[in-house]
Amino acid sequence: MLTTASTRALDPSDLDEALAVLDKAPVDNAFVTARVRASGLDPWRLGGEMWGWYRAGRLESLCYAGANLVPVCAGPEAVQAFAERARRQGRRCSSLVGPAEPTAALWALLEPHWGPAREVRPHQPLMVTDRESTAVEADPYVRRVRKDEMERIMPACVAMFTEEVGVSPLAGDGGLIYQARVAELVGGGRAFARFAGDEQGGGVVFKAEIGAVTPQACQIQGVWVAPEYRGRRLSETGMAAVLRYALREVAPVVSLYVNDYNTAARASYRRVGFTEVGAFMSVLF
Repeated sequence: MLTTASTRALDPSDLDEALAVLDKAPVDNAFVTARVRASGLDPWRLGGEMWGWYRAGRLESLCYAGANLVPVCAGPEAVQAFAERARRQGRRCSSLVGPAEPTAALWALLEPHWGPAREVRPHQPLMVTDRESTAVEADPYVRRVRKDEMERIMPACVAMFTEEVGVSPLAGDGGLIYQARVAELVGGGRAFARFAGDEQGGGVVFKAEIGAVTPQACQIQGVWVAPEYRGRRLSETGMAAVLRYALREVAPVVSLYVNDYNTAARASYRRVGFTEVGAFMSVLF
């Protein structure tokens, strides 16, 4: 029995305790919760370790340490402990991401050892809704991407990722991991698009995916409009369509987070019905 504050890597026997922590903030923790519910706590299946911070034998905070480093329900003491463990292990992640306050505190402790970062996005508004849009009509041409349409959707996915992150997802392994992730979303019925000349095999006009999914909430990601179609409010009608799918078929609450400097996107999401309820932070390496 642990009687003082301590940190350790969790194992499959800790699953129920970990889910109880994650469920304290189902919207903030949707990404990590989805991974844990799908893969458990075995590091090979999870794609990384889950660190737990205990006070007097009670699990209070988590930190997912995989391709991303993500603090979960982490106060100052837990952040300090996670930073010490991460510093000893060395940087293995491509980003830090999570609720702004603990992520900023974690980065402040790690930056002297891991810095400089390629980019820091300190304030990314977290937006949420639990209702279909009443102000924006859903685009009737937005639909699920079929499994045989990978070649049609991939160029748009690559373009969106490159615009958003600043590097191509095709670097390194030639895009194998990224293509597998897109295929997973398409295969799961969570990738949506409007195509130009749908029956003639035209390119993507609008796209978005429902990424993280839990019983309590889901998260929309990868929103993109082809450059030649921008300025026509297709992101609004497209988002209204994806939101309708999400609420009717996936989860009772839908969230997303957006860069604070992207004022056009934030305004679009507000018109669709999303409200800002908090903020995330991302540190990209």
